[in-house]
Amino acid sequence: MSTEQQYKQASIFTADGVLFDMDGTLTDSIAAVEAAWTAKAEELGLEPEEVIRATHGRRASDNLMELVPGLRKEHVEREVEKFERSILAFADTPPHSRKGSFSSARSRQSSMTSGSTRRSSIAPMTPVSNTPDVARHPSFQFSTADTLNLTSLKLSKTSVTEVAVEDESPFADEEAEDLIDMSVRILPGVRKMINSLPEGKYAVATSGAKTYCHGCLNRTGITIPKVCVTADDARLLRGKPFPDPFLLAASDLGIAPTRAVVFEDSPSGIKAGVASGATVIAVCTSHTREKIENLGAHFVVDTMDQVKVDHMEDGQLRFTVAY
Repeated sequence: MSTEQQYKQASIFTADGVLFDMDGTLTDSIAAVEAAWTAKAEELGLEPEEVIRATHGRRASDNLMELVPGLRKEHVEREVEKFERSILAFADTPPHSRKGSFSSARSRQSSMTSGSTRRSSIAPMTPVSNTPDVARHPSFQFSTADTLNLTSLKLSKTSVTEVAVEDESPFADEEAEDLIDMSVRILPGVRKMINSLPEGKYAVATSGAKTYCHGCLNRTGITIPKVCVTADDARLLRGKPFPDPFLLAASDLGIAPTRAVVFEDSPSGIKAGVASGATVIAVCTSHTREKIENLGAHFVVDTMDQVKVDHMEDGQLRFTVAY
C-alpha cells in the first residue's frame, strides 16, 4: 500500500527546491542536546528544565549571549564551538543503565553541590514570546530526567567505566533494556526523501553551527549538501524565528523563497519558514501536533514518510503530501 493510500487525502503541488532544518527534522539528537544544556545550566547555577525550554530551536550563540554573564561578543564563537562539541561528546557516550550507576552518580553529585544555591529562574535572558513550552513527542524516547541523569554522571567526574564497575548489578541482564542512548539517529522517511532529490535541489538551514551540523549529518550518513547555512555563517544577521536562514539558503540554491518547500519541526523554525514565504511542511517528530498545528504551516505530517517527491522533466519537483 502506498503512502497516499494510507491516508484520506493527498495534496499535490510543485516547487523548485527544498530547505531542510536539521535537528528534529533530519536527525534526532535531542537527548544529547538536552544533556549539554543541562550541563551548562548546572555550570551557571540555573534550573536545567528552564534553560532547555528557553533555548529550544534557537541559535546557541543567541542563547549563550543571554545565559552567560559577561560573555563578550568576540568570545561567542569560541564558546559555541566548545558547547557544540559537548553535544557531540554526549551523543558518542556509550549507553548505560539509568539504574545503579546513575543513582550513585546522582548521590555523589548531590553531595558535591550541597550548600550551593541554584538560580530558580533565568533572569538574564531576554523574554522570548515565541519560545514554546516544549512537549516531548513519543519519537524522542528520553525524558529530560534521563538526560539529567547522564549529565550528573559527567559532572561527577567519574568515568563511565569506573561507575559501571562500581555498581555492577546481579540483575544486569534484566536492566539491559533500561538504557539511555544519546546517539544521533536519522528520522523516519529522511533517507528516502533525500535520495529522491537531485543534487543541487536541496539545502540545510539550521540553528546549529557548522561543528554540530556536520557532526550530526556525518553520524547518520547524510551527505552534507553543497548549500548548508549554519548559525555561524558570517552573512547571517538573525536566526530563527526570523526567516533569514531560509532566505539565505534559497538564495544560495538560486531559487525564489516562494518556490521552496521548508521542512521543520520546531515552533521557531516553522515561524521562520512561514515568514520566508515558502511552503512549509511541519513534521511531528519533536513536538506534539497540538503544539505546532496552528503556527501557519501549510501541512502537518507525522513523519517524512507521508511526503513523496518526483523530479519532473522540466526540472520542477512534484510533491505529494498524504494526510
